[in-house]
Parts: sequence; C-alpha cells; structure tokens
Amino acid sequence: MKIVGIHMSAQTPLPEPFFQANGRTIIVPIDHGTAIPVPGLEKPGALITALSEYADGFVVNYGVARAFQAELAGKGICLRTDVYKPALAGHVDHGAYMTYGATEADTVGAHAVMSMLYLHHPEEERFFRENATLISECQMSGFPVIVETLPYGLGRTEHYTPENISFAVRAAAELGADVVKTAWPGNAAAFAKIVDACFVPVIVLGGAASDEAGILQIVHESIQAGGAGIAIGRNVWQQPNPLLMLKKLHAIVHGGATAKEALAIG
Repeated sequence: MKIVGIHMSAQTPLPEPFFQANGRTIIVPIDHGTAIPVPGLEKPGALITALSEYADGFVVNYGVARAFQAELAGKGICLRTDVYKPALAGHVDHGAYMTYGATEADTVGAHAVMSMLYLHHPEEERFFRENATLISECQMSGFPVIVETLPYGLGRTEHYTPENISFAVRAAAELGADVVKTAWPGNAAAFAKIVDACFVPVIVLGGAASDEAGILQIVHESIQAGGAGIAIGRNVWQQPNPLLMLKKLHAIVHGGATAKEALAIG
C-alpha cells in the first residue's frame, strides 16, 4: 500500500489502531514518569480520558498500562519497553536501558512497543543490540516496533542537526523499526529529506513544552514534508487547555488544516 505523502513499505504492518485511513497518527506519550519529574501526569487515568477524543493512542509504561485498562480501552496502547532516564550531574550516563518486551506487551494488551535508540552515545553498542533483540522478538510475536531515535541523547539539542537526525532515522529503519520517531531538524526542507531517505513512516516528537503557535507550525510543516504524524506529550498536557491543544493538532494531522487555521480553533 502506498499513501501519497507517506513513505512506507508494503511489508510494514502499521500499528493499528494508531494509524488512521489517511496513513497518519496522533500519539500522546505519557511515559515520562520513569524519566523526568514533570507536572501534568499526576492523574494518568483522568488525563487519558480527557484526551481520548482526539488521540489515536498513548505511549505508556507497564504500570500505567496495567492500572488504566478501562481508560485505555479503544485506543492504541504503545508499551514503553525501556527507561530513558537522564543522568544527574556527575553520574554515569547510561542513556536508556531495556526493561520489557513482547511478553509484557501481550500481558497489557498493547498494539505496539516503543524503545529508544541514541546514536553516537557512549552506550551505542548496547542500544543497537537491545533494540535488535526487541525487534526480532516483536516480529515473531506480531508487535510493531516504534523506535525513538536521537543523536547523542535526550535533550542534547545542540547535536540535533539535520545530518545527525537523518543518519539516526535511517539507522533505526535499517535495524528493523516499523515506525521511527525523531526530533524536528529545524526546517521543513531538512525534514523532507529525512523522510525521503527513510523507507518506513517517520513521526515527529515535541520535546520540552513550547509555545502553542510554534508547535502547530512545526506539526503543519512536518506533515507537508511527508511526515506520518506526531508523538507529542508535554506540548499537549502541559498546555493551559490540553484537550483544545490536541484538537488543534488533530485538525492539522487528520483534517488538513494549516497552522494558522488550527490556532484559530476555539
């Protein structure tokens, strides 16, 4: 199957029910509880319920997936299979480390799994081996794998150049990812080249909370450049009105709205 504007392989099973008929997806990560202390996730069940109208699915850790089965019903469940906790100053930076796999994904009724792949990180060799093991295991078990890939590490934005992101995205696809999640490289032309050089769908992440207009513009440009959707968490549930923000993102990703049109939605 080939959807105009979306790069995908005919053999790639897209994670249902995440991807809609237009070949795009809106995923809301709420998996930050093991990584960084952030406000907005105090009541995950209530948050899932509040955002479900405009979310295709959620990225969750194992504990949330078990505890909030009722709230997650009918939505895509993407199980986070690793912990990507940043190191404190003066401590060894382990990057990310694998914790779960296909067995746990099956236990919580997940539709896909997500793992982190940092390139050029001191632990790069382990990341590649752990992701390869996960991909192999999940292929045999029928779980699509979304690989979140970043150069050097989480929050290392000085290294998120178009060249570094492009290499990271292609490496994740070559490793066997069904979908690749990555950072915005700064402009639509660079993202278009990244998408064009990848043979599986690429979705853009949001990162640290930013201004509403800026995020809407990035999402609009990413879709126009051939992106397959978004995986945005903090820039949704840390906004003053999370549901309204997600509604605006939905208008762009699934409704074809421009950033200006989405911004005007009340």
